[in-house]
Amino acid sequence: MSTPLIALTDIQKSFGAVTALRGVTIDIDPGETLALLGDNAAGKSTLMKVLTGVYQPDAGTISYAGDTVVFENPSVSRAHGIEMIFQDFALADNLDVRSNIFLGREVKRNLLGGLIRILNNKEMTARTRTVLDSLDIEIDPRLKVRRLSGGQRQAVAIGRALAFEAKLVIMDEPTANLSVAKVEKLIEVTKRLKELGIAVIIITHRMDEAFAVADRIVVMRQGSVVGRFRPTEANETDIAHLISHGELPPSHAHHQPETKGARLS
Repeated sequence: MSTPLIALTDIQKSFGAVTALRGVTIDIDPGETLALLGDNAAGKSTLMKVLTGVYQPDAGTISYAGDTVVFENPSVSRAHGIEMIFQDFALADNLDVRSNIFLGREVKRNLLGGLIRILNNKEMTARTRTVLDSLDIEIDPRLKVRRLSGGQRQAVAIGRALAFEAKLVIMDEPTANLSVAKVEKLIEVTKRLKELGIAVIIITHRMDEAFAVADRIVVMRQGSVVGRFRPTEANETDIAHLISHGELPPSHAHHQPETKGARLS
């Protein structure tokens, strides 16, 4: 078996008397797409905040390419190539596409022997075009973000991750603000990321979306993993019952998933 890109093992997290994560174990391979399903109290967002260094786990370990790591803060997580794309895409409307791609990590060049440093707009424009071309998306890098559609905004957010050699892209409810046509585009983009060898975790409530793009589906409920499937191993009715009841319907009893630990091959 290949070494996972990321492995979260027995992750536990509490906030006072509230237990948010009860020993969660998941992993993801390079180029794999994992859908994380569950209701609003399932612990999905908390788990991703542990992975991105926003929260520190109370117990459990994180490994990266087989080595145990500690993500003290989001900067350390990002330095390992882990990028999170939020529902609102976290873009600056008043800036152009190029400036959003490099926001906070601008490329500069020296003048007067290094006494003055100015933005290297030519290089940032070229690199923006390269990134968007890799996603097969046509957007003028000089266009203001406020003029973009929801799908184009999402492409810019994904492009920002790819510009800095992302190994794992986490998408939080990626189609919440998109039209049906743009959902199809998301499917295309996700498949393109796979071709580039980039892993994707999609946090979603939409089962049709999960079945359309995921290599594996993980279901969480009340801070625990209650099911792991390949898309061919369950249907939307099974998953819906699992999300609401923590177990599969009787008709699927022979396929009862493990609650944590071993991954399906």
